[in-house]
Formats: sequence, structure tokens, C-alpha cells
Amino acid sequence: MGRAARGAAGVAEQLNRGCFCVTLDRTMLSEALDQETGVPGFAAQLSASHPTLFSNVPVFVPSETLAEMVRFMTAVEAAAQLPGYREAAMAYAPPAASRDFGPVGALMGYDFHVTPEGPRLIEVNTNAGGAFLNAALARAQRACCGDTLGTETEAADGFAAKVAAMFREEWRRQRTTPGPTRIAIVDDAPEQQHLYPEFQLAKGLLEEHGLETVIADPEELEPDGSGVSVRGRPVDMVYNRLVDFALDEPRHAVLLAAYLGGGVVVTPNPHVHALFADKRNMALLSDIAALKAWGLSPGDSEALERGVLKTVQVTAANAEELWRRRRSLFFKPARGHGSKAAYRGDKLTHRVWAEISTGDYVAQAYAAPSTRDIAVGAERSELKVDIRLYTYAGSPLLAAARLYQGQTTNMRTPGGGFAPVLGV
Repeated sequence: MGRAARGAAGVAEQLNRGCFCVTLDRTMLSEALDQETGVPGFAAQLSASHPTLFSNVPVFVPSETLAEMVRFMTAVEAAAQLPGYREAAMAYAPPAASRDFGPVGALMGYDFHVTPEGPRLIEVNTNAGGAFLNAALARAQRACCGDTLGTETEAADGFAAKVAAMFREEWRRQRTTPGPTRIAIVDDAPEQQHLYPEFQLAKGLLEEHGLETVIADPEELEPDGSGVSVRGRPVDMVYNRLVDFALDEPRHAVLLAAYLGGGVVVTPNPHVHALFADKRNMALLSDIAALKAWGLSPGDSEALERGVLKTVQVTAANAEELWRRRRSLFFKPARGHGSKAAYRGDKLTHRVWAEISTGDYVAQAYAAPSTRDIAVGAERSELKVDIRLYTYAGSPLLAAARLYQGQTTNMRTPGGGFAPVLGV
């Protein structure tokens, strides 16, 4: 790390410790949310139901650190194109993931912890939530600390147009005809999902850009020739927010059949999840010798060696060693999501370890998250920070932070929630 980078890191650390500016203009945010959804009172209802969704403060990150995150992301994307990598990832992928229809996955999410040694990639997500909410949040910020800092929130200004173009590009990757004509945002019991308000924001944004959109439960999908319909009207594209990544649950059978038959464009889809977001892929991405043997360039290999936390699959052969080293490890289910059933090694009980050692888990080197000091009334507290880079086809769309307490992000910490990223 050069002198300038060390200086920026020091400034970011000081600001994250001592800057308590309230940068969020909640009136501006409320007006924007009501306008973008077309639902009067939407923001007031969201504030009542999700009081800890948005933090009042930004997170400061050195601009060089943000550039490193982008570099690591592009190296992952390059690795995923290698025939050797793809063969290894597909070896443990579910049957539905075997076919590549062309789409590369709408709104990928690359999650990082910022350590004293630089950013470290902790996982990749294919149905990364929060992008639409964070774009609105970023546009509702006031000046901070004399407005002397560059800001990643500027990326939010063109977010809507980029997202609309992204969905049209996903369509073109699978279809030669004009479209899509109607998009369905699909999740199980969508109105009961914690991020249902984001589905409403996405619907408003897409329709503003001429893409008719409906929010639907997968059980509302009905076979329609080779495709599907929702409430009696054909749908030719699905923005997939399901966490059944292989679409193998019985209630998703109609969507799976239409997807495999090519009757509907699904993004993100099982193939993309298998290439990127299966946690076992982190073991592939941290095996630098294998990546080099598969043909990854020296530059991309160096980036992944620096940025990806060493990860291994938990097996009967290495279980005893991993138990001994557990205090420096983090354990995740291979096809997990949202930090469910994920465990810090130093918190493990013998009962939980029995489940991990006989289940389908990976062990990842633990990198502690950075922190942000906040004030809630007269109380001050220290919250953990995750940085998420939203991307499409190897290009960054938006960077955002999540502030939380506890083992994993929960969006329920007073003073925490989504926060904009300000580049130092």
C-alpha cells in the first residue's frame, strides 16, 4: 500500500470513527420513493414497517479500495469464463444449471469486508437484494464534512437507465425478437418478504422505462404454450428473486419447465448461480494453482490471490483439522443465502459442528469486518460494515454498505441498515 493509499485509509478510518453528520434527507427520500413507486404514502408505510432499513450516516471508503473491489470482481468474472473452472463448478451443480441460455445474471452482488490489508471478497450473490433501495438512498444525501469528498453516490444518478438497459440486454442474450414485453418479479409470497418494498421500487423503475412489470408468486405462474402467464397475461421474462436457486422445489415446477424449455427468459438463473454463487466456488477462486493451470492470466491470478479469502470444502478427510483451526474460520452452507446457517468458528458448539461436518459446507478464512461509529440519540455505538458492489456483466453499477450488529447482516439494528458509500 503506497503512501497516498495509507493516507486515504487513515482519513476514512478517522471519519468512520468521528463523523456523525446526518447526511440522509429523509424528506427528499420519501418524496422520491412515493414518486418512483407511484404509490402515495409508500414511504410513510415503509418507515413504519422497516424503521432500521436506512442509516442516517454514510460509510467512508478509500477510493483505491473501491477500485480494488472492482478489480477483484473483474478477475472473478474472467475466471468464470475458463473451461476448466466451468467444468469444475458444473461438477457439483444441480441438473437445472447444466444449460447456458445466454443471460449472465441481472444485478450480481459482490460482498466485501474491508480489512487493514485491503478489501477481501467474502461471497458472490446472484439475487443480491437492496440495489433499488440503495439507489434511492444515494440520491437523497446531503453534503457531508464540507462536501470535500468524492462520492460513489454519483453512480446512482444513472442507475435507472442502466438497469433498464440491463434487462433488455439479458433478453437479447437469449432472444432475437424485440422485447421483453412483460416482466414478472418472482418470489415466494412476495408481499411477505422483508424486501417486498424493493420489488415495488423495481416495478416502478422498469415501467418508467417502458417495461411492463408485475410482481408474482411462482404459484401464480401458469403454463402458456411453451411459456408462462400470470393472471391470464403472458410473461416472457422473469426477474428471479427466489432462493431456490435450482428451481427444484415442487411449487416452482411451472417456472422450471418454462425455463428449461426456453419459453421464458430467467435472470438470474440456475446456470449463473452455479457458476458464481455456490459457496464451493470460493474454493475454486482461492485455488490459485488450479486457476493458473486453467489459463487465468497472471494479473487476474494475482488479484484473486490477494482478494479472495482462502476457502475449502468441509470433508470427512479434513474435518478434524478444520475443527482444530475453527477459531480462525467461518463456515457456510454450500448453497446457502442471507447468512442462514452460517457460523463463526469460535462460536461453534459440538452439536452444530456435527451438522457442519456431515453436511455440505465450506470453511473460509475469517476476515473481520470494518466498523462505523454511529449516534442514536445520546447513545453511541460501533456497527460492523459490509460493502456490496452491484454489477452487471463485469461492470459496476453501484456500491453500498450495510451496517449491523451481531454475527451477520440483519437490517434490524437501530442506527444501522443500508448506507451510502463515500469514496475518500
